[in-house]
Amino acid sequence: MNVLRFPPVPASAPQFAPSVAACICRWILARCDWRMAGELPNVAKMVVIAAPHSSNWDVVWGLLFKVGLRLDVHFIGKREAFFWPLGLLLRSFGGIAIDRKAAHGVVGAMRREFETHERFWLAIAPEGTRKKVKEWKSGFWRIAREAGVPIQIVYFHYPEKIVGFGPLLHPGDDLDADMVRIREIYAPWQGKNRGTV
Repeated sequence: MNVLRFPPVPASAPQFAPSVAACICRWILARCDWRMAGELPNVAKMVVIAAPHSSNWDVVWGLLFKVGLRLDVHFIGKREAFFWPLGLLLRSFGGIAIDRKAAHGVVGAMRREFETHERFWLAIAPEGTRKKVKEWKSGFWRIAREAGVPIQIVYFHYPEKIVGFGPLLHPGDDLDADMVRIREIYAPWQGKNRGTV
């Protein structure tokens, strides 16, 4: 078992108080030989995208790192998944229920979340599914643009058991150009069952 070294959490990041759960999560990650790469950005608000998303294990490792770092990161999920009692657990981990049929409504709702919080990190899987897709969903980009916040690249690299923080990007005026750039950044990383290209 390797000693897992977490990067320092910047002062601007939304964070929970120390807890036994955080210590347990760190122990599990170290026991399983996972590690972190890169640095957390010193920003209070941002959209976090994570890929490749090719397995349900991505959620497990992602939550272990989130709790281990004591980061108050929110995520959106389909409303149907928030049934009782699972909904209580999902909300306790930062889940926000949405109606996926109302795409533009989701962007507006998330913009309001950013407006009403001093610190707010929102995590989204841009592929939208565990299956390989040619086109990524653009909701994360539209939310970041509407809210005026940057996009943080986070990647899974299973061959080396890494969850990494890549560059912090500011969405421009050209969605297609930004998507090409983001897909190029993700090209080297391999998920549990596939990469992103």
